Amino acid sequence: MSAWVLPDHIADVLPSEARHIEELRRELLDTARGYGYELVMPPLLEHLESLLTGTGEALDLQTFKLVDQLSGRMMGLRADTTPQVARIDAHLLNRQGVARLCYCGPVLHTRPDRPHATREPLQFGAELYGHAGLEADLEALLLALDCLKATRVANLTVDMADARIVRSLLAGVRADAPALARVQAALAAKDSSELAWLTRGFPAAAREGLRALVSLYGDEKVLLEAERSLPPVPAMHEALANLKWLAGHLQGARVSFDLADMRGYAYYSGARFAMYTPGASDALVRGGRYDEVGAVFGRNRPAVGFSLDVKELVAVVVKRPLKAAIRAPWLDGSKDAAELRSAIAALRGAGETVVCVLPGHESEVDEFQCDRRLTRDAGKWVVQGL
Repeated sequence: MSAWVLPDHIADVLPSEARHIEELRRELLDTARGYGYELVMPPLLEHLESLLTGTGEALDLQTFKLVDQLSGRMMGLRADTTPQVARIDAHLLNRQGVARLCYCGPVLHTRPDRPHATREPLQFGAELYGHAGLEADLEALLLALDCLKATRVANLTVDMADARIVRSLLAGVRADAPALARVQAALAAKDSSELAWLTRGFPAAAREGLRALVSLYGDEKVLLEAERSLPPVPAMHEALANLKWLAGHLQGARVSFDLADMRGYAYYSGARFAMYTPGASDALVRGGRYDEVGAVFGRNRPAVGFSLDVKELVAVVVKRPLKAAIRAPWLDGSKDAAELRSAIAALRGAGETVVCVLPGHESEVDEFQCDRRLTRDAGKWVVQGL
């Protein structure tokens, strides 16, 4: 095997795509800043017990582990940034009021989370701590929509659910974690026969409620059907009422519901959402409420947010045109060289891209699509069209 062959599902990002990814990253961060979100930069690796505290088995299996050569302690490369941001809110900022935080950086997965996915996503996210009301959930939804709109994603659908619906149905069911995971997988796959087999020993109310969930997906009529067919417990009623309120405030957005959806990380505790567009293999954005995420750090604050993979996003957005640039000659030692350098510096200071053509490379094509040139005319350096 060649020494330069990369591991499976790990890839270099070449100039054209890298430029596009960077443009999207800036637009996402600028959009979050427009809502008042502050940028944080958690470390890529941490002591393992800190990184995985409270995150559950799913993230444990997705986390690369290594030994710190300085301390001998086990360390991990983050597979998700939300637990780190919860730690920052709990221990470093320690604010009493609302904290709005955003981030954008790589995460690493031991396995791709779906076919053809990268194991090195570039994760962007925004999180709001300190407000338990639905206003925070709505802000997260609106910010996520605006982020996708800023990157020119079209034909969006917001799909909504609530973690309390499935949890209410499973409350009191005696089953181990692997069995419950199989039930959730059958719900996600809408596999009625598998679900019937897995729940054959469950209490009747739980069994019938879970079977009803399989068909509870679609438009707002789903919420009315859920009120009729699911047990009238307080947590269920609150979850359905919250979904109705949130959907009613997403004016102009295409909204659907999938009340059986439990995909994503296990820390969600309330309303959750995913955003889709045609051409994407999976949801572009996943988010929701995760009030318990900070409890393991000793400060259990209300929390809501979302995240996305910028590398996945770049595959579905309209390709950006190359930035027009100016081609300049290379002069060294001539009397015009100082004036040329001054002219180039002025153009770059004004935001222009100026590419100096090195000797012998005048006919090469460059990435920046030069449509003008800097040339000497009547004793002055001027920009002319090519």
